[in-house]
Amino acid sequence: MGDPAGIGPEIIVKAAHRLRDRLAAGDLKLVVIGSNPALKRAERALGLDVAIPEVSSDGDWPSLCCLQADEEGAPIEPGRLSADGGRFAYKAIERAVGLALDGTIGGIVTAPLNKEALNLAGYHYAGHTEMLAELTGVRGSVMMLAHGNMRVSHVTTHVALQDVPKRLTPERLRLVIDLTHAALTGIGLEKPRIAVAALNPHAGEGGLFGREDIDVSAPVIAGKVADGLDIVGPVPGDTVFVKLRAGQYDAVVAMYHDQGHIPVKLLGFEVDPETGRWVDLSGVNITLGLPIIRTSVDHGTAFDIAGRGIANERSLIEAIEYAERLAATATTQRSAA
Repeated sequence: MGDPAGIGPEIIVKAAHRLRDRLAAGDLKLVVIGSNPALKRAERALGLDVAIPEVSSDGDWPSLCCLQADEEGAPIEPGRLSADGGRFAYKAIERAVGLALDGTIGGIVTAPLNKEALNLAGYHYAGHTEMLAELTGVRGSVMMLAHGNMRVSHVTTHVALQDVPKRLTPERLRLVIDLTHAALTGIGLEKPRIAVAALNPHAGEGGLFGREDIDVSAPVIAGKVADGLDIVGPVPGDTVFVKLRAGQYDAVVAMYHDQGHIPVKLLGFEVDPETGRWVDLSGVNITLGLPIIRTSVDHGTAFDIAGRGIANERSLIEAIEYAERLAATATTQRSAA
Protein backbone atom coordinates (compact mmCIF):
# COMPACT_ATOMS: atom_id res chain seq x y z
CA MET A 1 0.00 0.00 0.00
CA GLY A 2 2.90 2.37 0.60
CA ASP A 3 1.98 5.30 2.85
CA PRO A 4 -1.74 4.98 3.77
CA ALA A 5 -2.00 8.79 3.83
CA GLY A 6 -1.07 8.97 0.16
CA ILE A 7 -3.01 7.91 -2.91
CA GLY A 8 -2.04 4.24 -2.45
CA PRO A 9 -5.38 3.08 -0.98
CA GLU A 10 -7.34 4.91 -3.69
CA ILE A 11 -5.39 3.61 -6.68
CA ILE A 12 -5.48 0.08 -5.22
CA VAL A 13 -9.28 0.13 -5.05
CA LYS A 14 -9.52 1.62 -8.55
CA ALA A 15 -7.09 -0.95 -9.95
CA ALA A 16 -9.03 -3.80 -8.31
CA HIS A 17 -12.20 -2.47 -9.90
CA ARG A 18 -10.56 -2.29 -13.34
CA LEU A 19 -9.16 -5.82 -12.94
CA ARG A 20 -12.33 -7.30 -11.43
CA ASP A 21 -13.04 -9.72 -14.29
CA ARG A 22 -9.59 -11.29 -14.07
CA LEU A 23 -9.81 -11.45 -10.29
CA ALA A 24 -13.25 -13.08 -10.44
CA ALA A 25 -11.97 -15.65 -12.94
CA GLY A 26 -8.98 -16.49 -10.75
CA ASP A 27 -6.60 -15.44 -13.53
CA LEU A 28 -5.00 -12.94 -11.16
CA LYS A 29 -4.62 -12.90 -7.38
CA LEU A 30 -3.84 -9.76 -5.39
CA VAL A 31 -3.05 -9.51 -1.68
CA VAL A 32 -3.07 -5.94 -0.40
CA ILE A 33 -0.69 -5.41 2.54
CA GLY A 34 -1.07 -2.24 4.59
CA SER A 35 -3.72 -0.51 6.67
CA ASN A 36 -7.14 -2.14 6.32
CA PRO A 37 -8.98 0.92 7.77
CA ALA A 38 -7.31 3.14 5.13
CA LEU A 39 -8.37 0.70 2.42
CA LYS A 40 -11.98 0.59 3.71
CA ARG A 41 -12.09 4.39 3.79
CA ALA A 42 -11.04 4.46 0.13
CA GLU A 43 -13.67 1.84 -0.75
CA ARG A 44 -16.42 3.93 0.86
CA ALA A 45 -15.23 7.21 -0.64
CA LEU A 46 -15.02 5.88 -4.17
CA GLY A 47 -18.30 3.98 -4.09
CA LEU A 48 -17.09 1.36 -6.55
CA ASP A 49 -18.36 -2.20 -6.52
CA VAL A 50 -15.22 -3.49 -4.80
CA ALA A 51 -14.92 -5.35 -1.51
CA ILE A 52 -11.45 -6.31 -0.28
CA PRO A 53 -11.87 -8.56 2.76
CA GLU A 54 -9.28 -8.66 5.52
CA VAL A 55 -7.70 -12.07 6.04
CA SER A 56 -5.29 -13.60 8.54
CA SER A 57 -1.78 -14.73 7.71
CA ASP A 58 -2.90 -18.35 7.48
CA GLY A 59 -5.54 -20.06 5.41
CA ASP A 60 -6.72 -20.14 1.83
CA TRP A 61 -6.83 -16.55 0.60
CA PRO A 62 -9.42 -15.39 -1.96
CA SER A 63 -8.20 -13.84 -5.20
CA LEU A 64 -8.49 -10.34 -3.68
CA CYS A 65 -7.87 -9.69 0.01
CA CYS A 66 -6.02 -7.52 2.54
CA LEU A 67 -3.42 -8.37 5.17
CA GLN A 68 -2.98 -5.90 8.02
CA ALA A 69 0.69 -4.87 8.09
CA ASP A 70 0.86 -3.63 11.70
CA GLU A 71 -1.23 -2.44 14.63
CA GLU A 72 -3.29 0.69 14.05
CA GLY A 73 -2.54 3.82 16.06
CA ALA A 74 -4.29 7.13 15.67
CA PRO A 75 -6.32 7.36 12.43
CA ILE A 76 -4.10 8.08 9.43
CA GLU A 77 -5.66 10.98 7.55
CA PRO A 78 -5.27 11.36 3.77
CA GLY A 79 -2.70 13.96 2.77
CA ARG A 80 -1.15 14.32 6.23
CA LEU A 81 2.50 13.52 6.87
CA SER A 82 2.93 11.25 9.90
CA ALA A 83 5.30 8.78 11.47
CA ASP A 84 2.47 6.22 11.45
CA GLY A 85 2.23 6.53 7.68
CA GLY A 86 5.95 5.81 7.39
CA ARG A 87 5.66 2.92 9.84
CA PHE A 88 2.93 1.24 7.80
CA ALA A 89 4.91 1.77 4.58
CA TYR A 90 7.89 -0.05 6.09
CA LYS A 91 5.92 -2.82 7.79
CA ALA A 92 3.99 -3.58 4.60
CA ILE A 93 7.25 -4.05 2.68
CA GLU A 94 8.77 -6.11 5.47
CA ARG A 95 5.74 -8.42 5.46
CA ALA A 96 5.66 -8.66 1.67
CA VAL A 97 9.37 -9.50 1.42
CA GLY A 98 8.91 -12.38 3.86
CA LEU A 99 6.00 -13.75 1.83
CA ALA A 100 7.93 -13.41 -1.42
CA LEU A 101 11.10 -15.03 -0.07
CA ASP A 102 9.19 -18.08 1.18
CA GLY A 103 7.32 -18.42 -2.13
CA THR A 104 3.85 -17.59 -0.80
CA ILE A 105 3.51 -14.75 -3.32
CA GLY A 106 5.04 -14.43 -6.77
CA GLY A 107 6.11 -10.79 -6.57
CA ILE A 108 5.66 -7.42 -4.89
CA VAL A 109 4.02 -4.35 -6.41
CA THR A 110 4.44 -1.18 -4.37
CA ALA A 111 2.31 1.93 -4.13
CA PRO A 112 4.27 5.08 -3.21
CA LEU A 113 5.75 5.95 0.16
CA ASN A 114 6.88 9.29 1.55
CA LYS A 115 10.58 9.41 2.43
CA GLU A 116 10.09 12.04 5.13
CA ALA A 117 7.37 9.98 6.83
CA LEU A 118 9.54 6.87 6.58
CA ASN A 119 12.40 8.63 8.33
CA LEU A 120 10.04 10.10 10.95
CA ALA A 121 9.11 6.51 11.81
CA GLY A 122 12.78 5.68 12.39
CA TYR A 123 13.45 3.88 9.10
CA HIS A 124 16.33 5.75 7.52
CA TYR A 125 16.24 4.74 3.89
CA ALA A 126 16.34 6.86 0.76
CA GLY A 127 13.39 4.91 -0.61
CA HIS A 128 11.90 1.53 -1.52
CA THR A 129 14.92 0.34 -3.52
CA GLU A 130 17.40 0.70 -0.67
CA MET A 131 14.95 -0.81 1.83
CA LEU A 132 14.31 -3.84 -0.34
CA ALA A 133 18.03 -4.40 -0.89
CA GLU A 134 18.66 -4.53 2.86
CA LEU A 135 15.63 -6.71 3.63
CA THR A 136 16.70 -9.25 1.00
CA GLY A 137 20.41 -9.12 1.81
CA VAL A 138 21.40 -7.71 -1.59
CA ARG A 139 24.08 -5.05 -2.06
CA GLY A 140 23.87 -4.44 -5.79
CA SER A 141 20.29 -3.63 -6.77
CA VAL A 142 19.43 -1.44 -9.75
CA MET A 143 16.45 0.81 -10.51
CA MET A 144 14.81 0.54 -13.93
CA LEU A 145 11.98 2.76 -15.16
CA ALA A 146 9.74 1.63 -18.00
CA HIS A 147 7.11 3.40 -20.09
CA GLY A 148 6.21 1.55 -23.27
CA ASN A 149 9.46 0.95 -25.12
CA MET A 150 11.26 3.50 -22.92
CA ARG A 151 13.25 1.38 -20.48
CA VAL A 152 15.95 3.10 -18.47
CA SER A 153 18.15 1.59 -15.75
CA HIS A 154 20.36 3.69 -13.50
CA VAL A 155 23.98 3.50 -12.37
CA THR A 156 23.17 5.86 -9.45
CA THR A 157 19.89 7.15 -8.06
CA HIS A 158 19.43 8.90 -4.73
CA VAL A 159 22.85 10.53 -4.37
CA ALA A 160 24.09 14.09 -4.71
CA LEU A 161 25.10 14.99 -8.24
CA GLN A 162 28.64 15.76 -7.07
CA ASP A 163 29.00 12.13 -5.93
CA VAL A 164 27.93 10.53 -9.23
CA PRO A 165 31.36 10.46 -10.99
CA LYS A 166 33.08 8.54 -8.22
CA ARG A 167 30.22 6.01 -8.12
CA LEU A 168 30.63 5.28 -11.81
CA THR A 169 33.03 2.35 -11.43
CA PRO A 170 33.71 -0.49 -13.86
CA GLU A 171 32.20 -2.97 -11.39
CA ARG A 172 28.99 -0.99 -10.95
CA LEU A 173 28.55 -0.36 -14.66
CA ARG A 174 29.05 -4.05 -15.48
CA LEU A 175 26.44 -4.98 -12.88
CA VAL A 176 23.89 -2.51 -14.23
CA ILE A 177 24.43 -3.71 -17.80
CA ASP A 178 24.14 -7.38 -16.80
CA LEU A 179 20.96 -6.85 -14.76
CA THR A 180 19.44 -4.73 -17.51
CA HIS A 181 20.17 -7.44 -20.07
CA ALA A 182 18.64 -10.10 -17.78
CA ALA A 183 15.50 -8.01 -17.22
CA LEU A 184 15.00 -7.52 -20.94
CA THR A 185 15.33 -11.22 -21.66
CA GLY A 186 12.96 -11.76 -18.73
CA ILE A 187 10.20 -9.91 -20.59
CA GLY A 188 10.79 -11.86 -23.80
CA LEU A 189 13.45 -9.93 -25.76
CA GLU A 190 15.84 -12.57 -27.09
CA LYS A 191 18.76 -10.30 -28.05
CA PRO A 192 18.29 -6.96 -26.30
CA ARG A 193 19.90 -3.82 -27.68
CA ILE A 194 21.31 -1.60 -24.92
CA ALA A 195 22.84 1.87 -25.06
CA VAL A 196 24.95 3.37 -22.28
CA ALA A 197 24.37 7.09 -21.79
CA ALA A 198 27.39 9.33 -21.41
CA LEU A 199 28.00 11.01 -18.07
CA ASN A 200 29.49 14.17 -19.54
CA PRO A 201 28.27 16.45 -22.36
CA HIS A 202 29.25 15.03 -25.76
CA ALA A 203 30.67 11.96 -23.98
CA GLY A 204 33.50 14.11 -22.68
CA GLU A 205 34.46 15.65 -26.06
CA GLY A 206 37.78 13.81 -26.18
CA GLY A 207 38.51 14.59 -22.55
CA LEU A 208 37.74 18.31 -22.64
CA PHE A 209 34.64 17.86 -20.44
CA GLY A 210 35.78 14.97 -18.25
CA ARG A 211 37.34 11.55 -18.77
CA GLU A 212 34.83 9.20 -17.09
CA ASP A 213 33.19 8.20 -20.37
CA ILE A 214 36.59 7.50 -21.93
CA ASP A 215 38.36 5.84 -19.01
CA VAL A 216 35.47 3.95 -17.36
CA SER A 217 32.45 3.49 -19.62
CA ALA A 218 34.13 2.85 -22.99
CA PRO A 219 36.34 -0.06 -21.80
CA VAL A 220 33.41 -1.72 -19.98
CA ILE A 221 31.23 -1.43 -23.07
CA ALA A 222 33.99 -2.87 -25.26
CA GLY A 223 34.29 -5.80 -22.87
CA LYS A 224 30.56 -6.49 -23.00
CA VAL A 225 30.59 -6.36 -26.80
CA ALA A 226 33.40 -8.93 -26.72
CA ASP A 227 31.16 -11.08 -24.48
CA GLY A 228 28.51 -11.06 -27.21
CA LEU A 229 26.12 -8.38 -25.95
CA ASP A 230 24.50 -5.93 -28.37
CA ILE A 231 25.55 -2.74 -26.61
CA VAL A 232 26.73 0.69 -27.73
CA GLY A 233 28.05 3.84 -26.09
CA PRO A 234 28.77 6.06 -24.42
CA VAL A 235 26.02 7.87 -26.33
CA PRO A 236 25.61 11.59 -25.46
CA GLY A 237 22.70 12.13 -23.09
CA ASP A 238 21.02 14.72 -25.30
CA THR A 239 20.42 12.20 -28.11
CA VAL A 240 20.38 8.74 -26.52
CA PHE A 241 16.75 8.95 -25.35
CA VAL A 242 15.54 10.21 -28.73
CA LYS A 243 17.10 7.10 -30.27
CA LEU A 244 15.53 4.92 -27.57
CA ARG A 245 12.11 6.39 -28.31
CA ALA A 246 12.71 5.75 -32.01
CA GLY A 247 13.20 2.06 -31.27
CA GLN A 248 16.94 1.91 -32.00
CA TYR A 249 17.55 0.43 -28.54
CA ASP A 250 15.52 -1.68 -26.09
CA ALA A 251 16.94 0.09 -23.02
CA VAL A 252 19.34 2.80 -21.93
CA VAL A 253 21.70 2.71 -18.97
CA ALA A 254 21.56 6.20 -17.41
CA MET A 255 24.29 7.57 -15.19
CA TYR A 256 22.19 9.37 -12.58
CA HIS A 257 18.64 9.84 -11.27
CA ASP A 258 17.40 12.84 -13.25
CA GLN A 259 19.16 11.86 -16.47
CA GLY A 260 17.04 8.70 -16.57
CA HIS A 261 13.86 9.89 -14.85
CA ILE A 262 13.18 13.06 -16.81
CA PRO A 263 12.67 11.51 -20.27
CA VAL A 264 10.52 8.64 -18.95
CA LYS A 265 8.32 10.91 -16.85
CA LEU A 266 8.07 13.56 -19.55
CA LEU A 267 6.52 10.96 -21.84
CA GLY A 268 4.59 9.06 -19.17
CA PHE A 269 2.83 11.99 -17.49
CA GLU A 270 0.02 13.40 -19.63
CA VAL A 271 -1.10 16.92 -18.72
CA ASP A 272 -4.30 18.77 -19.59
CA PRO A 273 -2.97 22.03 -21.11
CA GLU A 274 -6.04 23.97 -20.01
CA THR A 275 -5.99 23.02 -16.33
CA GLY A 276 -2.36 22.00 -15.86
CA ARG A 277 -3.55 18.87 -14.06
CA TRP A 278 -2.22 15.37 -14.65
CA VAL A 279 -4.85 13.40 -16.54
CA ASP A 280 -2.86 10.21 -16.99
CA LEU A 281 0.22 8.70 -15.37
CA SER A 282 2.04 5.86 -17.06
CA GLY A 283 5.27 4.17 -16.09
CA VAL A 284 6.70 1.42 -13.93
CA ASN A 285 9.62 1.28 -11.53
CA ILE A 286 11.34 -2.13 -11.44
CA THR A 287 14.03 -3.16 -8.97
CA LEU A 288 16.63 -5.40 -10.60
CA GLY A 289 19.05 -7.70 -8.81
CA LEU A 290 16.78 -8.82 -5.98
CA PRO A 291 16.02 -12.49 -5.23
CA ILE A 292 12.34 -11.54 -5.55
CA ILE A 293 10.28 -9.64 -8.12
CA ARG A 294 9.42 -6.05 -7.31
CA THR A 295 7.72 -3.43 -9.44
CA SER A 296 6.23 -0.09 -8.46
CA VAL A 297 4.28 2.89 -9.66
CA ASP A 298 6.36 5.67 -11.15
CA HIS A 299 4.95 8.52 -9.07
CA GLY A 300 4.83 9.76 -5.50
CA THR A 301 2.27 9.79 -2.70
CA ALA A 302 0.56 12.92 -4.08
CA PHE A 303 -0.52 14.15 -0.64
CA ASP A 304 -2.06 17.21 -2.32
CA ILE A 305 -4.79 15.11 -3.96
CA ALA A 306 -4.98 12.15 -1.54
CA GLY A 307 -8.52 11.33 -0.50
CA ARG A 308 -10.13 13.40 -3.28
CA GLY A 309 -10.93 10.48 -5.58
CA ILE A 310 -9.03 11.84 -8.58
CA ALA A 311 -5.79 9.81 -8.49
CA ASN A 312 -5.01 7.78 -11.60
CA GLU A 313 -4.48 4.02 -11.28
CA ARG A 314 -2.86 3.36 -14.68
CA SER A 315 0.74 3.19 -13.42
CA LEU A 316 -0.29 0.70 -10.72
CA ILE A 317 -2.00 -1.55 -13.26
CA GLU A 318 1.07 -1.41 -15.49
CA ALA A 319 3.25 -2.33 -12.50
CA ILE A 320 1.00 -5.32 -11.77
CA GLU A 321 1.24 -6.43 -15.40
CA TYR A 322 5.04 -6.11 -15.44
CA ALA A 323 5.29 -8.16 -12.24
CA GLU A 324 3.11 -10.85 -13.84
CA ARG A 325 5.38 -11.05 -16.90
CA LEU A 326 8.53 -11.28 -14.82
CA ALA A 327 6.97 -13.85 -12.47
CA ALA A 328 5.85 -16.01 -15.41
CA THR A 329 9.38 -16.00 -16.85
CA ALA A 330 10.88 -16.84 -13.47
CA THR A 331 8.46 -19.76 -13.07
CA THR A 332 9.34 -21.06 -16.55
CA GLN A 333 13.07 -20.82 -15.84
CA ARG A 334 12.68 -22.71 -12.54
CA SER A 335 10.67 -25.42 -14.28
CA ALA A 336 13.30 -25.76 -17.00
CA ALA A 337 16.05 -26.05 -14.41
